[in-house]
This record gives sequence, structure tokens and C-alpha cells, in this order.
Amino acid sequence: MIIEKRGRFAWLTLADGRQLAVGALRPNIIQVRDGGDLPHSYATVPVAAEDFALTIDETAAGMRLATAAVVVTVDEAGHVDAFYPDGTAMVQDFRGTRTPLVRDTDPQIASAENLDASAVAMQDHSLTDVPGVAPLEIVKTLRPDEHLYGLGDHAGFLDKRGYAWENWNTDEGRPHQEDLARLYKSIPFVIGLTQGRAYGLFVDNTYPTRFDLGKESADYYYIDAAGGKLNYYLFAGPAMTDVAEAYTTLTGTTPLPQKWTLGYQQSRFSYASEKVVRDLAAKMRALNIPCDAIHLDIDYMDGFRVFTADPKRFPQMKGMIADLKQAGIKVVTIIDPGVKVDKQYAIYEDGLVKHVFATNPDGTPYVNTVWPGKAVYPDFGNPAVRTWWGQNQQFLTDLGVAGVWNDMNEPAGFDGPIPDDTVFSDNGQPSTALAMHNVFGQNMAHATYDGLQKLTGKRPFVISRAVYAGAQRYTTVWTGDNRSTWAHLRLALPQLCSLGLSGIPFAGTDIGGFTSDTTAELVTRWLEAALFSPLLRNHSTARSRLQEPWAFGEPTLTIYRKFVELRYHLLDLLYDLFALQPSLPIMRPLVLHYQDDARVQTLNDEYLVGDSLLVAPVVEQGATQRLVYLPAGDLIDFWTGKTIAGAQSIVVDAPLDHLPLFVKAGSLLPWRPLTQSVDVATETTLTFRCYGQAGAYTHYQDDGEDFAYQDGAYNLYEVRFDGDQASVALTRQGYPHPYQTITVETAGQDHVFYYVPEARAYRE
Repeated sequence: MIIEKRGRFAWLTLADGRQLAVGALRPNIIQVRDGGDLPHSYATVPVAAEDFALTIDETAAGMRLATAAVVVTVDEAGHVDAFYPDGTAMVQDFRGTRTPLVRDTDPQIASAENLDASAVAMQDHSLTDVPGVAPLEIVKTLRPDEHLYGLGDHAGFLDKRGYAWENWNTDEGRPHQEDLARLYKSIPFVIGLTQGRAYGLFVDNTYPTRFDLGKESADYYYIDAAGGKLNYYLFAGPAMTDVAEAYTTLTGTTPLPQKWTLGYQQSRFSYASEKVVRDLAAKMRALNIPCDAIHLDIDYMDGFRVFTADPKRFPQMKGMIADLKQAGIKVVTIIDPGVKVDKQYAIYEDGLVKHVFATNPDGTPYVNTVWPGKAVYPDFGNPAVRTWWGQNQQFLTDLGVAGVWNDMNEPAGFDGPIPDDTVFSDNGQPSTALAMHNVFGQNMAHATYDGLQKLTGKRPFVISRAVYAGAQRYTTVWTGDNRSTWAHLRLALPQLCSLGLSGIPFAGTDIGGFTSDTTAELVTRWLEAALFSPLLRNHSTARSRLQEPWAFGEPTLTIYRKFVELRYHLLDLLYDLFALQPSLPIMRPLVLHYQDDARVQTLNDEYLVGDSLLVAPVVEQGATQRLVYLPAGDLIDFWTGKTIAGAQSIVVDAPLDHLPLFVKAGSLLPWRPLTQSVDVATETTLTFRCYGQAGAYTHYQDDGEDFAYQDGAYNLYEVRFDGDQASVALTRQGYPHPYQTITVETAGQDHVFYYVPEARAYRE
């Protein structure tokens, strides 16, 4: 082995002549990469340089790299192993031989049993047989007690061990169950947990990749890719929170959202006329159901042409949006990537002139069919095309649209998949659909985000169905076209928690289910279960039964209102988490904070909000009780105030109007006055509810809208309680409108603090 030291990297020439580089970006972030040039990364951000101790040594076996957090060795054959400083193995290359899974594929048997043989074939199909493309493979040792988490919102449970998953963004019309290998997003990142210690592994590869996490063998897991260069990162724990923070150091954190985006949002495919939208908004207000946004699906457009509005259905769209805004309701509009082939359509003609569309290998525009009919696809891998797309958002912003919802951006095509050799750009250089498919939606979201920011100066609200790793820098996501079934409700919680563990905290699921017909019980339980998902949206498809809050009459309407109101009371908790803990999820699986507890390592139907609020929704039809596992430490029933010792399971009564909630003792929760929408300008008072005998809470405040906070325009409050004693301190003032009164509710009494401007402090 030949070793050359270059800064914090060791550049290696292996015994077989291969070039490999291993280095440390931070003490707990290790990069393992091909020794040649790497393609542009759509996932990572520059990691700020910092000084830390690092040694690179030649050993009898090969090379050893060490930091305070991890030791990495590479032998002559190129095996890469990582250890904790005490010598315990973190993650190691597998030295044995893979033993491919063997199954009976007799088509006659499959036909006789009415099996979907094509689905089985897809899940066991090797991704390494793409003609003319050199495959990659990474094989790591799998230990008996190892759990594996992450991979975004694949439709499986929290622990992904024992399954195989494919990263190829797919508009999947079949029911999203745990045996479905592909879905809308590709986030090739896993967190391993073994012997009480965690690590992360991220493969930055936009080609189709397959993560077999112990399905083929209990001795190893493997990752193969249909192309690209070897380039992966290891993140050392030992805590799962350490791994999550390291991963977002590399891939970026979610920008602080506009505060109103955390409010309730109502949608359907479609609210297809101005009158329908106005009536919907009026009914929300008449029934006192808090609501901050109504979403318009594709029927608002003129013949499904993007960046148009139907002049018959929405003759006064700008005025309608302005009127709704006066009522505190924003409008979010959908935009698909497919641009209609139409010589009379300005967007299409302008795109042709500027060569913004993907092409066939012969240079002609590639055409598929989507909602508008024959359509072409913007080449979002070209920065100039992203600028063009961003500028076209002006049609929407001039109307007053407050957010843009990107759909069908896997990209989907009704005529079948886009051929692998279709020409797309990779950071402006010619590439193929095979290489760029998985980042198409990501680049579309990036273009939308940049365009909205330049046009409005506000924090963009972008929603995207298809993304790649690092998408959190540009967009909110949802889990796509789920169904109105109890099975999909049960899967929603591990999906959302897995997205959070994969660096994407701003996520949601279609409440009530998108396709099929929901029921009064299901839509109620779904709202309860998803109540603290940052994106809180009820959405359903055309031809399904209506599922707005009043669709089932009473008592559903009253229960629905109760929980939407609870969301608004606790909305500042979510906003504080975005502002003050940007590297961690909002919805957190219990294992993130209790990784040593075997009971939570595969727990799918409970979650934490931050580290203080435990949510245990009912996800079974007809259930009026449920077994709740409480982790170690005292917890307090949110509704009754009763203190319960943790590290045990308890039976909780949960009739339809009850959501089991528990607060960690020593916590405070910010409690907003009830409003029908979020209006930061009217926020002059806030309450903090105390749970337990003593604790502290840091609260964040800004204008909830623009980027002035990045220049210091925000306030921080330190709220403390000890028994019946409470205090409030304005520890930082950069936002000129602090609360006039702050109330701290302790077990004994309410403490009211008034702001004294001349002292820039609070007095009780």
C-alpha cells in the first residue's frame, strides 16, 4: 500500500492498484471515497473547518487514521473498519462471501397462487446489471443485536433490519405496505445501533441503490449501486443524537419556517372553483376550526398548464387570495414539473427557445404524458434552468400565493418511466436520467425555494413529494399518496419518525388518507396520531368521500376542533424546536433518547415531541384502551396531572376523544392563547405550564416571517420554576416586540410577569 497524506486525508494506492481516500471532516465524520474526481454532490454542504487532533499512520496491516471520536483502519485489500477509541468495533467491512437469497420463482406457482411475481422480482432484482455502467458494492458486518434505522419514509417500520429497500424515486400506485421496496424519496442513510452505541452510514450516490439490511443474510448488510463513484460517510456516536447532529452538519439543517406553516392546513384534489374555496374558508371560520392554509390541487390551472389559472373557475383568483388572507387563511398551490406541449403556451415556447427541457439522445425534447397531456420536463440539474423555473414563480407570487406544493416530481410519467439514457444535466454538464432521476425532485424544490426567496424576501414554504438526501435545506415533504386504511395509519408514525432520523424534520402525512374512503373514527384517530407532525394537512383525492372536519357531523366535528385547538395551543413548542434544535427531529422515536432501552428499539406506535412530550395515539380500529410504554423517569399525565413512574407499561383509557399524552417531569410547555390562525403581530402574551417540581425552558421569538433573525433579530427567554417559585428572564433581545405579559403556571399558583421596557426585563 502506498500512503500519501493530504491535509486531513490519507490517499491510498491499494495492492490491486485501486485508488482510495479516507479522511476526517470532523472528529466524528469520516469520508471514504474513490481516489479520482467525484461528481457534484446535491446532498452535502461545506463543513466549516475546525482544528481537531488527527493522526494518520502506516501500520503493518495498512493505514490507521484516528481522531478523538473514531479510529479507522484500511488494509491492503481495501477493507475499511471503524472503531470507537476504546477499541470496540463501530462498523466493519464483511470479509466473507455474499450468499444471494434463493427463492422459488416458478411462474406457474405464482400464477396459481395469484402472486404478484413482478413485485417479487423487483425486490430481488440486482441493481448492478445496467449495461455500460460499472456497479458499486459495500458490504458491512451485521451483528446479532444490531438495529438499523433511517432511509427516509420507505413504507416500513422503524427498525429496517431484515428488509431490502431500493432508492429509486417512484410514483407507486400500489398500497404502501412494509414489503414495498421503492417509494417517492431516496435518502441513502442508515443509523446502526448495537451494544448501546450508535453510528451512521451515508452513501452519497444518486444512481439507483439497494440497501439489503439483513434480508439476504443475518451476517451482513450490503449496499449496491447501479453506477457512480465510491463515496460514503461514517458518523460516530455513541449517542444517536450525536449521529443525527453529525449527519445534518454534512447535509444541512432545515431553515426556520414561517410560523404560520405550522398551523392546520386543509386540502383536496380538488377545490375546483373560487366559490368552493371561499365557502370552505367561510365554513372553517364559522365553525371556529383554526386554519392557516387552503391548498389548491391541479384543477385551479388552465388545462393543467403550470403557472396559469383557469379564467372560468377562478376568474378573480388574486382577489380571492387577498380576501382569504384578510381572514387569516393563506393559499398554497400545486405545481407539477411537466410543461404542456402547446405552441400557444408561453411557458413551453420560452422553454424551447432557452433549451431548458431534457432531451432524447438525438437532441430532441423528451416527451411523456402527465396531467396536461403530452409534456416536457425541465432539466433541473442545470443551474440556469433552476433560475428560469424560480423566476416563473412570479406568476404565483403576484397572485398572493403563500406556498408552492411540488408534486409528480419523481418524475412521474403516464407513458412509463423516463428512459435511462434521456439527457439531463449534472450541475450544468451532460448526464443521464439514470444518474439524475433521484435528484430531479430535489432540484425542482431547490429552484422553487430560491425563486420564492428572491421574489418575496420571506422564508419560502415549499412542499415536495420526491427528494434526495439534503432536501431539508429547501423543502417540506409529505409521505405521498397513502390510503384511508388503518394499516396506513399505523405505518405513518414510523414513516415520519424515520424521515426525522434522516435529517428531514418538516414532514407530514395526508390526514385521513388520500385514496379510498375514510371513516369518522379513522380520520379522528389520524388527526390525533399526526397532531404534532410539523406539516398538519388533511388531504384526499377526487371521487373519495369528503373528509373535511365537518364531513361526519357530530361528535366528530367537536373532537376534531378540540385537537386542532390543542395543536394551536402548543404550536410554540414546535417552533422552538425548529429554532433551537435544528439538527434533531421534531417527531422523535423514543429510541433517539432512550437507545439503551430494548423496549423502545422497535417501538412503532409512540413518539416524542422534542424530549419532553410523549404521544401514544390509538391506531387500531375500535380500541378504547391501549398499552403505553413509559421510558425511565417520572412522567406526568398531560390531562390529569398525575405522576407515573416510568420504565413500565400501563393500560390507558382512550375513548375516541382522548389522545394519551405524557410530559417528562421537570418540563415546561409553552401554551399560546387560542387563535383561529397564526398572526405573530398579535402575539403579546404567552403562558408556560410547569410539570413536576423544578425545571427550565428556553423560548425563541421572532417575526415568524423573514430572514432578519439570521442577522440577530430574535429574542430568547429563560423560564424557570422550582416548586412554587418561578422566574422569567429576557436573555437576549434582538426582536423589538417582546411579550407584554408572560404567565408561568406552577402547581401552586399562576405567576404573571410584566415587561418593563426601560429595564428590558420582566417583573412579577
